[in-house]
Amino acid sequence: MSEPERDEHSGVETTGHEWDGIRELDNPLPRWWLWIFYGSIIFSVIYWVLMPAWPGLTGYTHGMLHQSDRADVAVQLQALKRQRGSQEAMLQTATLQQIEGDPDMQAHALAVGQSVFGDNCASCHGVGGGGAPGYPNLRDDVWLWGGTLDEIEHTIRVGVRAGRPDSRTSQMPAFGREAMLTGGQIADLTEYVVALSGRRADRAAVTRAAPLYADNCAACHGVAGTGDRAVGAPNLTDQEWLYGASRASITGQIYNGRGGVMPTWEGRFSPAVVKALAVYIHVNSGGGEDPGVPEPTP
Repeated sequence: MSEPERDEHSGVETTGHEWDGIRELDNPLPRWWLWIFYGSIIFSVIYWVLMPAWPGLTGYTHGMLHQSDRADVAVQLQALKRQRGSQEAMLQTATLQQIEGDPDMQAHALAVGQSVFGDNCASCHGVGGGGAPGYPNLRDDVWLWGGTLDEIEHTIRVGVRAGRPDSRTSQMPAFGREAMLTGGQIADLTEYVVALSGRRADRAAVTRAAPLYADNCAACHGVAGTGDRAVGAPNLTDQEWLYGASRASITGQIYNGRGGVMPTWEGRFSPAVVKALAVYIHVNSGGGEDPGVPEPTP
């Protein structure tokens, strides 16, 4: 039998394997590594005996301890359901004002509202409720149908253009698409709306559009353009725009009469959850009383 080859530098036997001039030394594994490896094997055998481990054709080995994470989760869910049941009962019987005024009930309502908002409302209104073109910003104090607790709850319950008789509904005619006004008249009305918001506009166009606005728009938006929350007509004198403030956006709105849809959540959520969501939105919008539409300056 031939003598094992040794590395000339370290004196350690080699395995006989060589790659690109690099020889593999036959060093023993570190003792500490071997103990960990043997310990892992022993631990695995003990785990297989005590805990659920091996799948079978119709089930699995349950282990001597009969541990079941599924059963533990079921117990925890039942406990959470009982805890939430008592808290939900408090929300069910309390008024919105009582919920927001009580620290414990408000904390529970905010937790529930945040979860429900994230799952059902954030896809349109944004994760923080900041809105997007065509989707209202819920973080400010600008509201089409009012921003008090009761008004917010009512909007959540009945929805907007949701197909039920008591839904919030406003009707912005499609003045261009339905050929109610000419392109030139719509261009003049655009300048009139721009002027209402305090920006520089074509004065001649504003003068021409005054009777058009009085005949077609004032009934909803008001003579001074401050809007009417009874019919969901927006205030045209501020700097908040649902579909954009540019002339192109305003022209598009007059031409097409766009209007969004918000589902009705009554029946999908319990009354307690609707209250929690209303409190969450109200608090995150500032939590104050709705200032309402300002009266026009005489």
